[in-house]
Order: sequence, then structure tokens, then C-alpha cells
Amino acid sequence: MCLFKGVNTLDKKILDPCCGSRMWHFNKNNPNVLFMDNRKLDTELCDGRKLIISPDICSDFTKMPFDNESFYLIVFDPPHLKYAGDTSFLAQKYGKLPKDWKPLISKGFNECWRVLKKNGTIVFKWNEEQISTSEVLKVISKKPLVGQRRGKTIFLIFFKD
Repeated sequence: MCLFKGVNTLDKKILDPCCGSRMWHFNKNNPNVLFMDNRKLDTELCDGRKLIISPDICSDFTKMPFDNESFYLIVFDPPHLKYAGDTSFLAQKYGKLPKDWKPLISKGFNECWRVLKKNGTIVFKWNEEQISTSEVLKVISKKPLVGQRRGKTIFLIFFKD
């Protein structure tokens, strides 16, 4: 398990609690972002590409080690696959949900809300390959402000007022 790597969390304004390999970040070393994941991995995929998951801190997104209202922005891209082989490319790259995924997503979103500052924003990314967004929204305690769909991927914006 990885722990803090000399990162001063007080300097960070943005949290990515499921950073994985930081795929959707333009600046994968943005000094304003605290990159968190529950795993660390450095491997070569079956197609020869390198997969590196190297968070600043390892932690479970359902039990974050941060004070209430710590971050202005949270980019939340939790695992969204129920069906993937444990050692498959998909599971390694994106993570895998348990069969009973609803409590995990609910607790994770609530934990993001807890560490989000007032007047802060959550950008929630979900892919509907295996679970519809409407099913996910049933277990999330807040309603999105706006959203955007790109194929099977949807981005939802939540604002904490």
C-alpha cells in the first residue's frame, strides 16, 4: 500500500479520488490536484502499452483521510465495470465494481460531498457500458446541475451551495 509521498495536501485545491492512470487529465502532474487511488500499479498491457497508476496518496474513496470541506473541485471517475476479468486489461485500467456496487458508489459520492467546500463543484464521469446513469443517479444523494453525454460516457456537474 502506498502512503503520502511528501505531498502537502493543504496546498491542493482539486481532488481526483479515483485517478487511475490520470487518463483524462491534460496535465498529469498538475500541482493543484491531489491524485488519489486505492491501488498502485506499473505494468505492461497485452498490447505492449505501459500502464502506470501512481497516486500521491493511496486511500479508499469511501473513507477519505481529509477534513470536511477540503477541496474546491473534485473530479470523480469511479470504477464503472461490473463484468471484467480480475486481471484483465479493463480491470487493471479502470478498476472493477463489486457485484453489490450501489453502496460503494453511494458512499463514495457522499464522501466526495463531505470533503467538497461550500460553493465547490464535483465533476462526475460515468460510462454506461454496463450500468446506466439513471441507475447510478438513484443511489446518489444529490441531483446534478447539468450534464453532457459523449457516446456511452456522461459527465455530470454537481454544485454544493
